[in-house]
Amino acid sequence: MEQYELLWQYQQVDMELDQYEKEMRNNSNRKELLKHRDFLLEQQNVLKKIETDVEVMADRMAALADEIKRLSGSVAEATANLENNRPENLEDVKKQMASLQKLVATLSRYEAELAKMRKDSEARDRQQREVRVRAAKARAEFDRIKVIYDEEYKVAVVKLEELKQKVAKEAKGIDADLLEKYKAIKRHAMPPITRLHEDRCGGCNMQLSAADKDRVRTGVPYVECENCGRIILVR
Repeated sequence: MEQYELLWQYQQVDMELDQYEKEMRNNSNRKELLKHRDFLLEQQNVLKKIETDVEVMADRMAALADEIKRLSGSVAEATANLENNRPENLEDVKKQMASLQKLVATLSRYEAELAKMRKDSEARDRQQREVRVRAAKARAEFDRIKVIYDEEYKVAVVKLEELKQKVAKEAKGIDADLLEKYKAIKRHAMPPITRLHEDRCGGCNMQLSAADKDRVRTGVPYVECENCGRIILVR
């Protein structure tokens, strides 16, 4: 049998294999598994970020607590000093009061920041619990679907292997360079081989050039489409 007719037969089983692989990829349970897998990965990343945030917040809260303790002591010391050692003039009073007010203002600011961080920390704890609950539900659903899909895959992979063997069998007898050319065309045009339909490419429907029409009239077995690059079988 002529090489290009062998290649045409090869294409039939090759397209059948491609279609079956596509069906396997589009399996609904497979898609659900991938969806739950991606969701679990996303939740893991969320948990890592929360844990990092909590660590940073814990360090800051500890630093704030230490600073508040220090400032509280400074405020108490400044207050006692003001009460026990009365300034001699109004200017000294103003200076000591200004210093005390500055300490109090800083202390209040730190206390407000600490209170806010404690609320944020509690919110992070709640968020962490919620994420873990969602992740546990997604994991359970993933495991349930995987059991079903694994059984489907066992059946599907048997047929897949049969089709691959069929394709390999059809490839026998076809020149290696021609087969490589077919695969190269397949990367940009599907199917790679078509038939001639009233002087038009059966793939892209573009009319043959005058030169190719002349070649067809001489009885060549095939021409190549100048538009899409497909092999066009004449007979």
